[in-house]
Amino acid sequence: MTAPQTQIFDDANQLARHGADWIARFIAAKIGSFRLALTGGSTPRALYHELGARSDIDWARVEFFWIDERFVPPDDQDSNYHMAYESLLSRIPAPATNIHPIPTAGDPDDAARAYEDTLKKAYGAGILEPAQPLFDLVLLGLGSDGHICSLLPGSPVLEERRLWVAAVKQGRPEIRITLTYPSVQSSRATAFIITGQEKAEAVRAVRAGDMTLPGGRLRPEGELFWLLDHAAASSI
Repeated sequence: MTAPQTQIFDDANQLARHGADWIARFIAAKIGSFRLALTGGSTPRALYHELGARSDIDWARVEFFWIDERFVPPDDQDSNYHMAYESLLSRIPAPATNIHPIPTAGDPDDAARAYEDTLKKAYGAGILEPAQPLFDLVLLGLGSDGHICSLLPGSPVLEERRLWVAAVKQGRPEIRITLTYPSVQSSRATAFIITGQEKAEAVRAVRAGDMTLPGGRLRPEGELFWLLDHAAASSI
């Protein structure tokens, strides 16, 4: 992993605009298909809205995946897929075959296995190799408690190294499905997208490599970027 690169913006709106420019350039620099893993939550909504207004991106070659999902129907207001659909996917000419939401019906463990199969099919192998990243770009948020994806503090899934995807049944009111460290770390580039004063201490601790926080355990195999507003960066 190379040293992280940090960009600090005046506010969340400026981050969204410049973040969309940065992602567009990143996609343009890659020949062929581009595998993009989306984060959920409220922070990236403005970024996705900016991306949805771009006509200079060849969306036909971008494949969309998710780093985690609440185990709710896809039209639920708490669904990460629903948020991405409203703010981005419904506004761009992306082929339906390029969109790979995490399944949220039936048994959560079966859904996790099904999504792992989806990732393995896209990857073309059942074992991850550092020289061949699963994703081209992973977008990550960060909770004020230091969680990434649905890798929650104290969760047994933090120790999972065999599965690529796992169900998380404790730590939140709803069940979640999450990528595990091996799969989320397998990317040419990883970008934290973080805004807000309430995230500032978690940003400082994770950047310092605090292993007590899930984000501090992350060891991306490719380049690492931090896109922060001034509030989120106030403790670094």
